[in-house]
Amino acid sequence: MIHPTAIIDAKAKLHDGVEIGAYSIIGPEVEIGENTEVGHHVVIEGPTKIGSGNRIFPFATIGTESQDQKFKGEVAYLEIGQNNTIREYVTINRGTAGGGGITRVGSDGWFMACCHIAHDCLIGDGVTMANGSLLAGHVIIKNYVSLGGLTGVQQFCQIGEYGFTGGQSMITLDVAPFSRVAGISAKLIDVNYIGLERRGFLPEEIEVINQAYKIYFRSGLTRNAAIEKIESELPESDHVRTFIDFVKASERGVCR
Repeated sequence: MIHPTAIIDAKAKLHDGVEIGAYSIIGPEVEIGENTEVGHHVVIEGPTKIGSGNRIFPFATIGTESQDQKFKGEVAYLEIGQNNTIREYVTINRGTAGGGGITRVGSDGWFMACCHIAHDCLIGDGVTMANGSLLAGHVIIKNYVSLGGLTGVQQFCQIGEYGFTGGQSMITLDVAPFSRVAGISAKLIDVNYIGLERRGFLPEEIEVINQAYKIYFRSGLTRNAAIEKIESELPESDHVRTFIDFVKASERGVCR
C-alpha cells in the first residue's frame, strides 16, 4: 500500500498494513506502526517512532528538527502513540538536548489543521487541538485537554487534565485541571462542567471539584490557606488530589 511516487528511505521501518500516499517522503530512523495511514505529500523525518492506527493527512510535517535557536544538531527524538488523527498542515518537531531530548504525543488525540507542537512538548492521551492551535517549546498538556481554535500556549506552561481553552486564548500561566479558561492573557471562567460530563464524571464528583474551585479561586484566601481548607474540609477525592498536587507544583502560577 505504498504509492510508487513515495520516497521511503532504506533505513525506515514500516510495519504491516502501513499505507503511504503519493509524493510522501519518509526519512531514515522513522518507524511507523501497524495500520497507520500516511496521506499524500506528507514529510516524516527521524528519529521518529509512530504507533499503530494513526491517520496522517496531506501536507503534515512530522519529526523535523526544532525551531529552537539553541539547537545545534544533537540527536533528538519524537514519539507518537496510537490512534491519533493528524490533519492537514500539522507540524510536530523533535526535542532538544535542553528539554530532555524528546517530544512525546500520546494516543487517541485529534489534531486539527495547521496546529503546531514544538520541541520538547509532552502531550497526553485524548487531547484535542482545534485548528491553528500553537504550542511553544516545553509545554505539557495532560490527558483529555481540549484547546479551542487559535489557542496559543507560551513555553513551559502546563495545562492540567480535562482542561479547556476558549478559541483565540493566549495561555501565559498554567491552567489548573478540570478548568475552563478563555481570553487574551487567559482568565479562569469556571469548572469544565460539560467536558467532565462528556467524559463520564458523576454529578457528585463534579460537585466536589466545584467546591475545591470555590475555595481556591473565590474565597479570597491565600494559596496555602486555601489548600489547607480544601484538604481539611472536603472528602477524600482523587480528582481533588490531582487539583491540589497541580497547583502546589505550579512554578508559573495558575490562571485566575
